[in-house]
Amino acid sequence: MTHRTHLPTTESAVAAIRAVAAAYRRAMSVTHDIGADRTSRRSSAPLFCATDPDGSLPHEAFVDLGGSPAVSIRLFPEDDAAITVDGVEFHDVPRDCVPPFLTAVYSGLAFVTARRFPPGYRLCVPLPGDETFKELVPGVSLTPWLSGRVR
Repeated sequence: MTHRTHLPTTESAVAAIRAVAAAYRRAMSVTHDIGADRTSRRSSAPLFCATDPDGSLPHEAFVDLGGSPAVSIRLFPEDDAAITVDGVEFHDVPRDCVPPFLTAVYSGLAFVTARRFPPGYRLCVPLPGDETFKELVPGVSLTPWLSGRVR
């Protein structure tokens, strides 16, 4: 069993991402959306109502990391995230997995597999503990960063 840091809040996840960005010398920008009327998954929230029915204040953040590959992260209040790496979208990544995911991408562990029939590519991001996130690469051409990781 792997030891993974528990990130109970969106702000704790942003702090962990900031630490990974600093370790790999990546520029980082963050945009925060706070309140039920501002977060993307709460379109049914009443107008001018900032809290959920249970009284909690949902917090969502969008993080953009500089350099190659292009990486953006949307942290949701429901303890998950959507990560985009050079145009490849990973949905429903647990919030606790975001820092090891970024470390795998920046340390060179991420790789691309090719399939002949039907033709296509898949970006694979292995995490400690035999967990791997895999997503199809959209389109038929690869970015320079993705093509440098084909196995």
